Amino acid sequence: MNEIYAHIIHTDEKNIEQRTQSLEAHSLHVAEMAKSFADDFGCGDIAYVMGVLHDKGKEQIEWQKYILGVTGYNKEYSNIKQGPNHSYVGACIAQKQYPQLAPLIAQPIAGHHRGLYDYSDYIEETKRDIPKDVSWGEPVPCTFHEQTQLKQHDLHHIVRMLFSCLVDADSLDTEDFMTPEQAQLRGSHTPMEELLWKLERHLQTLKEKSADSEVNHIRNYVQEQCIKASGGEIGFYSLTVPTGGGKTLSSVLWALHHAVTNHLQHIIIAIPYTSIIVQTAATLKSIFGEENVLEHHSNVSYESHCDKDDNEEDEVALQLKLATENWGYPIIVTTNVQFFESLFSNKRSDCRKLHNIVKSVVILDEVQTLPLGFYKPIVHTLDTLKRVFHTSILFTTASQPILSGRIEGVNLTVGFDALSNVREIIPVNAHLHDKLRRVKLEFMESAKNYDEISCELSKHHCVLCIVNTRKDAKEIFERLPDEGIRLHLSRMMCPVHISETIQYIKDTLKIGSKKPVRVIATHLIEAGVDIDFPIVFRQEAGLDSILQAAGRCNREGKQGICTTYVFSLGKEHPLPTGFITQTNNARLNMGSGYDWFSPEAMTNYFQQLYSRTSNFDLAQMQELLYKQNCEFEEASKQFQLIKDQTISVIINWNGSLNLYQQLISQGPSYSIMKKLAQYSVSIREKDFLLLHKIGAIEEPFEKIYAITNPKFYKQD
Repeated sequence: MNEIYAHIIHTDEKNIEQRTQSLEAHSLHVAEMAKSFADDFGCGDIAYVMGVLHDKGKEQIEWQKYILGVTGYNKEYSNIKQGPNHSYVGACIAQKQYPQLAPLIAQPIAGHHRGLYDYSDYIEETKRDIPKDVSWGEPVPCTFHEQTQLKQHDLHHIVRMLFSCLVDADSLDTEDFMTPEQAQLRGSHTPMEELLWKLERHLQTLKEKSADSEVNHIRNYVQEQCIKASGGEIGFYSLTVPTGGGKTLSSVLWALHHAVTNHLQHIIIAIPYTSIIVQTAATLKSIFGEENVLEHHSNVSYESHCDKDDNEEDEVALQLKLATENWGYPIIVTTNVQFFESLFSNKRSDCRKLHNIVKSVVILDEVQTLPLGFYKPIVHTLDTLKRVFHTSILFTTASQPILSGRIEGVNLTVGFDALSNVREIIPVNAHLHDKLRRVKLEFMESAKNYDEISCELSKHHCVLCIVNTRKDAKEIFERLPDEGIRLHLSRMMCPVHISETIQYIKDTLKIGSKKPVRVIATHLIEAGVDIDFPIVFRQEAGLDSILQAAGRCNREGKQGICTTYVFSLGKEHPLPTGFITQTNNARLNMGSGYDWFSPEAMTNYFQQLYSRTSNFDLAQMQELLYKQNCEFEEASKQFQLIKDQTISVIINWNGSLNLYQQLISQGPSYSIMKKLAQYSVSIREKDFLLLHKIGAIEEPFEKIYAITNPKFYKQD
C-alpha cells in the first residue's frame, strides 16, 4: 500500500464523488491546530508533537485494510469489520522519544478516543510493543515552556488541557474533511470590542428611560466602579453588591472591558441554578444577539435529538449543538456543575471545550453556593486557571464567602491555603449595604408548627414564605385559607410552570391586587428572581440564604423599611440533617448584635461555617490527582457536585400532550425535545421506581420517560 489514509469518503456507483485524506495531511493539520490552541499556555510544542503522533497506529497494514474495506473503497477487505487498536501506538512512541515529557504527551494520545486513563491502565497501554509496520522517524524538537512555577495541583489540569487541544483539533479537522458543510456552521467570533459597544449602547438606553432614584444612582455607581477596575491585570476579582444593585449587567460590563484590555477570548458565566441561567441568557441574547450567546445546561440540551432533515430550524439546532461541543461562542452561560465537572472529567466529550477557558474571563455567580465538600479542589482549580491558563475570575454575589488566605476547618489538618490577592471592585467605604438597606430582619422567638406559621401568613395581605424542603412547602401551602391568590413554587413543577407562575406573581404584584396574594416557595426563588414582596417569611437557615430571601422583600425600596421574619418549625419538624443544619448552626453560633447585612457579619458567618467543616475534599482529588501518577478516570467518577441521582420525566400539563403525541408520531427531534424539556420534572430514583411499579411511567423511546395520567400532576 503506497498511500496511507486517515479518512475515506467512498460513495456508491450513482455518485462519482470520492475523497480521501492522507494520514500525513490529517496529522499535520491536527498538529498545527492543537499547537495554535496550546500556544496560549506555553505548550504549543507539546501539542504539535501530540498531533503528529496521535494517529500513528493507523499506519498498521491491518488498520489500512479495515478503512479500505469498511468504507467500500476496496471491496477485497469488506469482510474486515474492526481495525486494530491504534491510539496506544503514538503514546508508546512518545514514551520512547520524549521520556521526560511523556506524562504530558503520551497520556492525551493514549486516551484520545476512549478518554484519559487511570495511571496503572495507562502504563499497561504503553508497555505494548510498537507494531513493526509503523515508522518512527526522527523526533520533532519539543520544549515545555514553563511560564510559571508549577504547583502540585497544576499537572492534572495541564494534561487535561492538552487532551482538550488534541481532541478538539482532531474532531475539527475530521469534521472539516468528512462534513465540510457542517464545519462551516461553526462561524466566526464577534470581537469583544463590538460586544462591549452593544452593551454600552444598551446601558445608555436604560439610563435614559430610568427614573431618577437612589437605587438607579447606586446601579450607575456600581457600573462606574466596574469600568474603573476593569483595566487591572489578569487575576481574581470580586463584585460584592447587595440585592437590587444591578450586579448581572455590571459584571458583564467589567468582563468585556477587562477582556478588551487583556486580549481575552471568551466570557464564561457559571451560575448555580437553571432558573437564573434562563433569565440571564435571555437578557444577554436580547443585548448581544442569539448568535453571540450560548446557553448550555440540562434544560437546553443540543447534544442529541438533532433532526436529520435539511431545514432552517435544524440548522440552528446543529449550530448550537456544535457550539456546546467546544464552546465556540464569545459568551457562554452555563451551570457551576457543567463548568467544574468538565474540569475534572476524563471524557473526550466533556474535555473538548476546556481549551476555550484559556485566556478568558470566568464569572462565578452566587459563588457562596459552591459546595464546601469540594472547596479545596475547586479553589485550587481556580488558582491554576489564573496562573497557568491566564484566565481572570470574577466572583459575584450579595453574600461574599471567604476565598482568600487560609481556610480553617474543624482542625489544622483540614485547612488549606486558598487564593491570594482577590481584588474587591466596590470600595469598602461605599457602604452599599447601608445605601441599599430596604429590609430589617426579625427573628421570631418561639418555634412554630405548620398550623401556626400558616396562621401568621394569613394575617398578611401580600406575603412570600420560603422554606427548606418541598415537604414543608406542601404542608404549609395546604393549610393556608383557600382565598385570594394562593401559589406554590418548587422543583416538583416543570420549568414552564415555574416560569409562568413567577411571571404571574410579578404581574400581580406590579398592578396590585385587592385579593390576598400568598406564595409558599422553596429556595429556588431566593437568587436571581426579580420579585418584590412587602413581607417575607424565611424558615431558619444559613445567613447567606436568609439575606437572599430578604432580597425578595421591598426589592425596589419603594415602601420604606420592610420586614423579613425568620422562623423555626421546631423539634416537631426539624431541619434536614446535613448542610442546611450546618449552615443554620453557623449562623446561630454568631450570637446577636450584628448588622446582619454588613460584610463583617458575612465574614464571621463563613468563618463559623468553615470551622464546622471536616472535609473540604470529599471526592479525594488530592489523593487521585495531586501527583504525577494521576487517576483520571476514577477522579472523573468521584467528582460529582450533585450526588442526588434524579430522572427526568415528561408530565401532562397545559398542552404538553400535544407535543408528546408529536414525539410518538415523528420520533425524537431537537425542536420537540427542546419544547418537552420545559414540561419535564426531575424526580428521585426511588420515586421513579415507585411510579414505574404502579404502571405510571411510559418509555416511548430509550431513556425518554413520560407520565401522561393527569392525576399525577396538580395545577397548584
